Amino acid sequence: MKILQHLYRLLTATLLLTLIGSIQSALAAPKIQHWQTANGLRVYFVPAPQLPMLDLQLVFSGGSARDGDKPGLAMLTSSMLNKGADGMNADQIAEAFESVGAQFSSGSGMERSSLGLRTITLPDEQKKALDTWLKVLGKPDFPEKDFARTKKQALIGLQAEKQDPGSIASKAFYKNLYGDHPYASPENGTEESIAAITLDDLKAFYKKHYVAKNGILAIVGNIDRKHAEALAETVSSSIPAGEKAAAIPPVKPLTEAKTVHINFPSSQSHVYIGQIGDKRGDKDYFTLYLGNHVFGGSGFTSRLMKEVRVKRGLSYSVYSYFSPQRELGPYILGLQTKNDQVDEAIKVSRDELNKFLKEGPSEAELEQSKKNITGGFPLRTASNSDIVSYIAMIGFYGLPLDYLDTFADTVNKISRDEVIDAWKRRVHPEKMLTVVVGNEKQKDKQTGKKNQQEGNKQVEKSTQKKATTPAG
Repeated sequence: MKILQHLYRLLTATLLLTLIGSIQSALAAPKIQHWQTANGLRVYFVPAPQLPMLDLQLVFSGGSARDGDKPGLAMLTSSMLNKGADGMNADQIAEAFESVGAQFSSGSGMERSSLGLRTITLPDEQKKALDTWLKVLGKPDFPEKDFARTKKQALIGLQAEKQDPGSIASKAFYKNLYGDHPYASPENGTEESIAAITLDDLKAFYKKHYVAKNGILAIVGNIDRKHAEALAETVSSSIPAGEKAAAIPPVKPLTEAKTVHINFPSSQSHVYIGQIGDKRGDKDYFTLYLGNHVFGGSGFTSRLMKEVRVKRGLSYSVYSYFSPQRELGPYILGLQTKNDQVDEAIKVSRDELNKFLKEGPSEAELEQSKKNITGGFPLRTASNSDIVSYIAMIGFYGLPLDYLDTFADTVNKISRDEVIDAWKRRVHPEKMLTVVVGNEKQKDKQTGKKNQQEGNKQVEKSTQKKATTPAG
């Protein structure tokens, strides 16, 4: 009996150690391998043998910042790729992926356009999924009927945005912050630009930007290095070598404060306050990021949320964040509030920002933010889809291959003085842009009502004082 109990305890301990080892392995930062194909496609690979899955993400420097005088061009090009390829129509392409349980994705943003594939690694299923994906990548047909439908959908979306004060505020913020810089170009274009874009425009954009030297391929899955290299060469050879896109021009910061009011018939005003922020690989990136987690990036525990919402009830949602790009991205403080509370909400938010710049975070706030950021980071790289997105980002922005390995240590080493120093150097409240979209008439009416009430109170107090003051 004792022997059986001993064996049971030994078996339990062994299983526990195995489980702990598996968890530690799963939470460990993945080791990234990097090379370049024969025609210039940069490849980033992480083997993941735990699941019979393969994730690919191919990213090109071909986002809205490359639209030029045709805003929305990158978006339309990306959205048309799976509408027809190598003689297959959109339904046939979708069926080809679905029949083997594969998932196709595509999209575009400010700087990047991408195509993704997730497939099981069983030979026949993987081959069919990959063959279809390569057709979409390398042989898009850009069918005319689908193009007309896609443009119509884009125009409907732009019409809907006219009824959305948040979208109006966001576009106005980027336009006024970046002026004639490529980052000011709206990702989904304008009604005028979408209507004017032709199929020839799409084909020219695709031909210029969807090329090997302008892209990076991220691979995560149940394959070894040899098979990953062969796969990368197959993907790379399906598109021309081409040339790398020209560098994005430097961003010019604002030199003075600016306020933009846009009248909109809504019960609430949308407010964006901000300036030029930082970029990927910036020496202050982690310091600014950590400081903002305390100030406005940690939800209900942030300074902004406590002061603006919890203490004063001025806004349901208030937040701030840095959005780094290849060049200087924006720093944004955003909130929504009742029209008659706009001035007060802005003042409280600005006061908190000035206070944070002067005093910085407390040691307790900094420690809590470090625990929150580093404690949750392993879970953000726990799945293959998470990892492939991270290594695509690392490859696109040329970040160190040990970025994920050193993330936690880098954050933990930042001191309170470093946060204060970085924020004082990089954040300038006196030169910020403020965009407000809301019902100014309602605001003026309610403000006037408040002023009248205050005036009545003053008259009432004066009358009471005269009535109780002795004569002569």
